[in-house]
Amino acid sequence: MACLKTMLIIAFLFSGVALAEEGAGQSEIRDLLDAFLQGASSNDAQMHDRFWHESLVYTSSTGARFGKSEIMDGLAQSGTNEDDGPFYTAEAVHVRLLNDVAIVTFRLLATSVEGHVEREFYNTGVLQRFDANWKAVTWQATRIPEVDE
Repeated sequence: MACLKTMLIIAFLFSGVALAEEGAGQSEIRDLLDAFLQGASSNDAQMHDRFWHESLVYTSSTGARFGKSEIMDGLAQSGTNEDDGPFYTAEAVHVRLLNDVAIVTFRLLATSVEGHVEREFYNTGVLQRFDANWKAVTWQATRIPEVDE
């Protein structure tokens, strides 16, 4: 009986450590997503380079598929966008950790300088930890249709 109690106590202690690590990992992913969206709002090439993995498969809301190199080429052609918008934010962010893989789902809002939400998307991304950095290896964006009121 004492052995069973000891095993239960050890299991309880380790479950707390696992939950703390998961919470920290989820927080790290959310912080990265927020930093990425802030950088994406200004076409920050360094942030895009940091966020996307070389093997990225991105499926856009129009159904087009491309990789990191196409994203980086598009940024080089368009330049920075400091104040013109749209500005990107995430709502209803859900992060699920599976060891060194994270699945992220959220609602992306593209907001104008005037504060009007111009477009909304459901986004799903899979990030993988490479050394100490999380990078997106696959991404899917689905445009949410506007609803007439």
